[in-house]
Amino acid sequence: MQQEKRKDEATRLIQASPTKIYRAFIDPVSVATWRPPASMRCEIFRFEPWQGGTYRMAYRYAEPTHAVKGKTDDHTDVLNGRFVQLVRDHKIVEAVRFESADPQFSGEMILTTTLENTGDGTLVHVVAEQVPDGINPDDHIEGIRQSLSNLEQFVQPKESFIPLQSAV
Repeated sequence: MQQEKRKDEATRLIQASPTKIYRAFIDPVSVATWRPPASMRCEIFRFEPWQGGTYRMAYRYAEPTHAVKGKTDDHTDVLNGRFVQLVRDHKIVEAVRFESADPQFSGEMILTTTLENTGDGTLVHVVAEQVPDGINPDDHIEGIRQSLSNLEQFVQPKESFIPLQSAV
């Protein structure tokens, strides 16, 4: 009997509309900005943001010394993904495979992100299923949380200039 793969998840309430958050998931420049966890940067090689579309990107450690070894090489995680389902402003389902010679990182991981408008913002819930055995659970959950924190900083409205009322 085959053992069921692990499931990791994280949730964050973000003070932005589901529309703004959804757009951040389907724009490659946005994804490269907010998605990599702390201490990593993202390079996107291909990005087709439609149902059935694919993407290929690499997360690279910014510094030569880091605690966690990359999956593709010591300093890099290369991901090949596919958009399984896109429900505008509500749900993003992705199938992701890492390029790695290590069988511990093989297999297809399913990432499901749901966006729920709460009236106070958007509850963003990320579930990673079929997580490869080589990914440390604590590191993975922390990485998802860091990405959600980055997303929050990316989409929240900046303070805008409000002109003083002129005396009449």
